[in-house]
Amino acid sequence: MNLMKLLLSSTIASLILATAATAGASWMTDIDSALAKAKKEKKNVLVEFTGSDWCPPCIMMDKKVFSKSEFTDTAKKDFILVKIDIPNKDKTLKKKNSKVMKKYSVRGVPTVLLFGDDGSEFTRFTASRYPSVEQFLAHLKEALEKKDMD
Repeated sequence: MNLMKLLLSSTIASLILATAATAGASWMTDIDSALAKAKKEKKNVLVEFTGSDWCPPCIMMDKKVFSKSEFTDTAKKDFILVKIDIPNKDKTLKKKNSKVMKKYSVRGVPTVLLFGDDGSEFTRFTASRYPSVEQFLAHLKEALEKKDMD
């Protein structure tokens, strides 16, 4: 009986970790590499600037939107996804990504920048204004439609 419980617990834990790893694997961490990939694949780029371990709206957005496979599976059809994290617990990453934040004139998190496949930014917005997968995807669709009209 105990062996069966252990096997079941292990299986469930493995499935949960595999799901989390899959969602995480959809995100790149370097804008320049993502822009190069976007050019080859004729896709746009979505860059999320976040403070994963200290910013309450960022943590909420990750939990409700960015970590969801419904979001990543849909968004990655049109976008290369990039996460630029500014964590307090990782001083090296924070220092590196703070320079990226400054380069793109991002003043706060959670901020999302959208780039075309030519590398030009076509919009930016505060991610937490769209706190569900449905709202966020609808906003992305509107942004793409507006971009295509310009």
